[in-house]
Amino acid sequence: MDPSTKARYEVVVGLEVHAQLMTASKIYAPDATHFGETPNTHVSVISLAHPGTLPRLNKKVVEMAIKMGLACGSEISRKQIFDRKNYFYPDLPKGYQLTQDRTPICIGGSLKVDDGKGAKRSIPLNRVHIEEDAGKSVHTEGQSDTLVDLNRAGVALIEIVTEPALRSSVEAGSFLTEVRRLVRYLEICDGNMEEGSLRCDANVSVRLKGTEKLGKKVEVKNLNSIKNVQKAIDFEVERQINLLEKQGLIISETRLFSADTGKTYGMREKEEMNDYRYFPDPDLSPLHISEEWLDDIKATLPELPWQLLERLMKQYKLSAYDAGVLMEDRNLVHLFEQVCQHTDQYKAVSNWIMGPVKAQFNESGTVAISYKQLAGMINMISAGKLSFTTASQRLFPALSKNANAKPEILARELNLIQDNNDSLIADLVDAVIKDFPEKVEEYRSSKKAKGLISMFMGELMKRSKGKADPKKANELLLNRLG
Repeated sequence: MDPSTKARYEVVVGLEVHAQLMTASKIYAPDATHFGETPNTHVSVISLAHPGTLPRLNKKVVEMAIKMGLACGSEISRKQIFDRKNYFYPDLPKGYQLTQDRTPICIGGSLKVDDGKGAKRSIPLNRVHIEEDAGKSVHTEGQSDTLVDLNRAGVALIEIVTEPALRSSVEAGSFLTEVRRLVRYLEICDGNMEEGSLRCDANVSVRLKGTEKLGKKVEVKNLNSIKNVQKAIDFEVERQINLLEKQGLIISETRLFSADTGKTYGMREKEEMNDYRYFPDPDLSPLHISEEWLDDIKATLPELPWQLLERLMKQYKLSAYDAGVLMEDRNLVHLFEQVCQHTDQYKAVSNWIMGPVKAQFNESGTVAISYKQLAGMINMISAGKLSFTTASQRLFPALSKNANAKPEILARELNLIQDNNDSLIADLVDAVIKDFPEKVEEYRSSKKAKGLISMFMGELMKRSKGKADPKKANELLLNRLG
């Protein structure tokens, strides 16, 4: 698309994010909520709304939803009712979904996101409400029939609905990233988009810049990754602009996104709100939130991501980048703070956790080295007893296999303690310079000087079996080379 044509339009996006809550049982029934179980094994007569059965609200669901609202600065509704949203689909066993229409548990609020230009922008929320999930339709390749798994039917959800305030796919991706991080910190959802624990519908429209009236929106449903959300929005924006440029009409419809083609395609025309025939559920009593209960929930709120980011930067003098990488995983933050209780080399601790430790975790799913071992190894490097290269390549793997080993004792057993003897290092430097006269001449003529220093250092460290202090060796080498 011609950039000048695209520049005439403004992108308007609103997101509806469904987060599956980490409760042991469903929202109105005692059925288990484990993922990946044999299809249709966690279904009861209550989930199926058989005659004579009554739903019973799960208290934990309410508390988790309120935590999300408090974190976002939402107003918490003190009195709520539950509504039946009526529609018919094979994976909706009741023929309706229990949700909140007129009295969402959380009203308003906002989340700050990166706008892709280095600035933060506050995205207003319309609401956060409680509802139950539907089942899952399984379309098996090569089969004409669709299978239905009702294990997920009745699992507790919160739906986080933004105002149409996002202005790019980048902002949408940033918003989803913040939501995923927040629900994980609150420990209300695992945020796993691949398993469907976090799902997103994007409402996309475009309008000419300077126009106040919103364009016809198109909803792209069931996006299961942040990357796919961004791709779907980008495709939909171009599709809609092309239609408008050709004087075509944009149909308000529901579309699906294909990750294989990178395109959206029509699913059905958008239902109007009236089609759902909302009405209060007669089997559920109104929910009242007392001030005492609300205060108890407030008291359980953990440190929120943006609060943690600010504290890491202030308390440990970390850069915004380092603090941001660490806080992506609460386990890594916890390890970082444990290690920092035994060393003041905060930047080194951050580098180790973002480097070798994180690599080990990604490979094996666990961190085998203890915080005391890691702190001890970092203190040895700081004291000049050990080089980073030797520590990362030899001592770190050895400590990971022996939870009871002390870093300095094990380093001595493995003959890894660094040699700080100036005269011995000087002898090694002289020997290397003597054995490579042509390279010395090349260095002194300023040809590829940086690469040659690396070559000299590599040879020196090889001859010292990695035990020479690299800092001292580098200083002596540069001095000898003039």
